[in-house]
Amino acid sequence: MSKIEEIASAIETGKAKIIEDLVQSAIDEGIDPMEILNTGMVSAMSVIGERFSRGEAFVPEMLISARTMKKGVEALKPYLSKDATSSVGTAVIGTVQGDMHDIGKNLVALMIESAGFEVIDLEVDVPLERFVEAINTYPNVCIVALSTLLTTTMPAMKRIVAGLNELENRNTFHVMIGGAPITAEFARQIGADGYSPDAAAAATLAKSLAS
Repeated sequence: MSKIEEIASAIETGKAKIIEDLVQSAIDEGIDPMEILNTGMVSAMSVIGERFSRGEAFVPEMLISARTMKKGVEALKPYLSKDATSSVGTAVIGTVQGDMHDIGKNLVALMIESAGFEVIDLEVDVPLERFVEAINTYPNVCIVALSTLLTTTMPAMKRIVAGLNELENRNTFHVMIGGAPITAEFARQIGADGYSPDAAAAATLAKSLAS
């Protein structure tokens, strides 16, 4: 098994304790840091995402793999060029006002980060004003992701999307929504750019929207 394959396997199986040593070993062997990142890490998370979508992997496995990749990326960062370490863009994420649930949102944040985005996590109970502030504060915001677990906060999500759609710089970012009660039809009705049914799909959607 090559070092790249070992790194991919460690991420797929969530072996966080050895990922940093594997990355360093691959660097010591002269393997291109970008190959380690793309072939060893990003592709491994794609595999996990596909397994999750097929019902062959579950939330705990996704979390462990995402955290393992995060440790691997931190170990790799000193060896990547400035251009390579810059993300594909910034994603702002938060659970909408009135909803304090964060497990699904946290998983989506990890998966989007694993897809190469810089993630600004606004946490929970986030009103429109804080989303707008984040868009105006952080450079290169190309994704704004809204989450809710409650049907009672779907109106808040609708209001937030409506407010985002009125911004003068609306053409510079995409709005995606998700959560247990959310559907693609609801996303269309309220003017969001996309909907994802799970964390793996959210990462895929974010990459698609940002490309």
